[in-house]
Amino acid sequence: MDAYKSGREDRYERNNDSHREKLQRSKERDHRGGRRDHARRDDDRQGGKRKHERSPRRENSHTNRHRERNEQRSRSRSRDRRDESGRRSRGDQYRSRRSPEAARVKKEPSPEWGKSSAKGENKPKPQEKEKPNFELSGKLTEDANTVNGVVIKYSEPQDARKPKRRWRLYPFKGEKALPTLYIHRQSAYLMGRDRKVADIPLDHPSCSKQHAALQYRLVSYQKEDGGEGRKIRPYIIDLESANGTFVNNIKLEPRRYHELLEKDVVRFGFSTREYVLLHEHSKDETFDDDVPLTNAT
Repeated sequence: MDAYKSGREDRYERNNDSHREKLQRSKERDHRGGRRDHARRDDDRQGGKRKHERSPRRENSHTNRHRERNEQRSRSRSRDRRDESGRRSRGDQYRSRRSPEAARVKKEPSPEWGKSSAKGENKPKPQEKEKPNFELSGKLTEDANTVNGVVIKYSEPQDARKPKRRWRLYPFKGEKALPTLYIHRQSAYLMGRDRKVADIPLDHPSCSKQHAALQYRLVSYQKEDGGEGRKIRPYIIDLESANGTFVNNIKLEPRRYHELLEKDVVRFGFSTREYVLLHEHSKDETFDDDVPLTNAT
């Protein structure tokens, strides 16, 4: 019995010892594995930081490149300034050295090839002296062409003549006939609103004070046999009126003579009055208004 008990205790102790050894070994293994895990975690953390951070080599290379570019730019600027200053100084020296004769610009044109330059052509032509003018000046003409203290805008031409034929103006206001105007007693008739100077007054507000002028002129013409004759013809001129002068509903150009023919209709401004031009021999439509005047002067 005692031997059995002692053998049993020995086996029990052996088993305990082996179990302890296994536990000890497993603990050591776990401890070693934990240390390895900790080291791996530390390495991973440091690697993540390295990913987000820039390498010192790259930063240094970038700053070096930037510095080199700035230095190159500054050098090129300094060179340009030196070149400009050198050019200015050279130009100033050259200008100071040049004589005033060389600085003058030669304005004479270069002679053409194959042509001999004539010396006489370059000589200025002698200017003719102004001859004395004994005609009336502007102020004297203004005083001479004044009627009742009003300066007349119109003056008669040299070919003005008093007509031989008895011309008349027949005014109409709509269908109503107004008193006839006899216009053969003078060589010219001034028309306008200013009754101090107007020979034929125009009372409509759209007409100017000196609106137009009716002028008789001695003109030349060609006869049927080929000879040249002269006759007196009526003309009208607009004196730059505000609303114009119309012949047969056509507006006339101001300051120009326009010949009037028999049965022409004249209108002034916006007035509804119409003036029909006729003469004493107007009996039928076949009468020719361009019959030459034998006693024309």
